[in-house]
Amino acid sequence: MTPSEDGYELPIQLLLLLTVLTLAPAIIILMTSFTRLVVVFSILRRALGLQRSPPRQVVIGLSLFLSLFIMQPVLETVHQDALRPYLDNEITQQEAFDRASTPMKRFMLTHTRDKDLMLFMDMGEIESFEGPDEAPLYVVVPAFVISELRIAFQIGFMIFLPFLIVDLVVASILMSMGMMMLPPVMISLPIKLLLFVLTDGWYLIVESLMQGYAVG
Repeated sequence: MTPSEDGYELPIQLLLLLTVLTLAPAIIILMTSFTRLVVVFSILRRALGLQRSPPRQVVIGLSLFLSLFIMQPVLETVHQDALRPYLDNEITQQEAFDRASTPMKRFMLTHTRDKDLMLFMDMGEIESFEGPDEAPLYVVVPAFVISELRIAFQIGFMIFLPFLIVDLVVASILMSMGMMMLPPVMISLPIKLLLFVLTDGWYLIVESLMQGYAVG
């Protein structure tokens, strides 16, 4: 119960730690590449016509580990500049938070569209800021999220389009042959799976997503 060097008593430190752990899922989802990845993979599963394959757990797990790979340089910076000095009692909690948030904000600002950022700056009545150190999280995070959603839906459209063409062609052929009682999905699904496998679809999609974050 005695005050620590940075001025916070132990119960307050535990409360702050529990708060951070509670917000950890939101941090992973909204402040990393996880959102773009999981949306693209979900659209891909829908485009293929597979409702339960790959399972949702696999999609989320793949998105999570790819996000860790993409965020590895940022996490390494956070560990070196913030976490390690704090554990060694070289800096206070507030300094550790500021040092940890700077590389995260720098990553988000790099992948945030200026138009989206200006939207929340105008709504928050913020005229300008010089760098990531001064950028408020309540402005950067929502701007980053809607930018990620925009890009994810653009990629999803490009993925969905060829599979939609396959569905239309199969449906047209079946109608011209008078086989209207046969569900088109029974014919189009194997064709789409074969097309996806022959083009090495997983490799191409993952490669494109990783290059979007300049990882490689």
